[in-house]
Amino acid sequence: HMGYDYVEMPLAEMMRLDGPNFLELKRRVDRLTIGCEVCNNFFPKHMRLTGQEVRMDLVLSYAERALTRAKDLGATCVVFGSGSAKNVPKGTSLEKGYQQIVDLLNQIASLAANRDIIICIEPLRKQECNLINTFEEGGRLADELRHPNIKVLADYFHMMAEAEPMSHLSGPGGRYLAHVHFSSSERKFPGYQDEEAYHEFFNELNRIGYDGRISCEAYSGDFKAEAPVTLEFLKHMDARAKGGDSSV
Repeated sequence: HMGYDYVEMPLAEMMRLDGPNFLELKRRVDRLTIGCEVCNNFFPKHMRLTGQEVRMDLVLSYAERALTRAKDLGATCVVFGSGSAKNVPKGTSLEKGYQQIVDLLNQIASLAANRDIIICIEPLRKQECNLINTFEEGGRLADELRHPNIKVLADYFHMMAEAEPMSHLSGPGGRYLAHVHFSSSERKFPGYQDEEAYHEFFNELNRIGYDGRISCEAYSGDFKAEAPVTLEFLKHMDARAKGGDSSV
């Protein structure tokens, strides 16, 4: 596991496995020295969450099964980005699409609470979704829902893509921050070249006292070589922001 504390695994992909194959995956995860504490990719691309064709009964049935699998793997956090599923189609207003997501999260919240899982709203850049593109918007949505199991994720890559000020992390939405995704602004493993905004990002996390998980979500040409370098880099960035304490 190269020194990492946990692994984050894709839920929609794992939902495609039949029962025996999922059990085999669970056995493999159980044998690891690190656990699957987080799942991302909640809903599959083809499942409509906004627009005229939403089948809420199917969506909620899927969500219940998916959250059960996440819990079976040991996850306590599920990331809700799901850009393709959430993207508001032509013929539906963004306001209506937004309300559909509010209604959906209100219903999923209790399913998550029953399993001790936090749902983290993931803001995505506009190229991937036309709804909830900034951390600030994610924070407003969480504030509207006011449910202890609905929080927000901060993703450095998406914040950079949207040119969102890092100061938003210590704004009103900061109290809902429960998970972090990190990569370079080109979605590569960080640690090979410094970016000025890296420091701003970690300083803001430190300012609000964030002490939760940070997942490296990035593309890699050589995972075995890049993952350890990135881990050291993340520890260094965290220690620097905290003024010398190197715990991650």
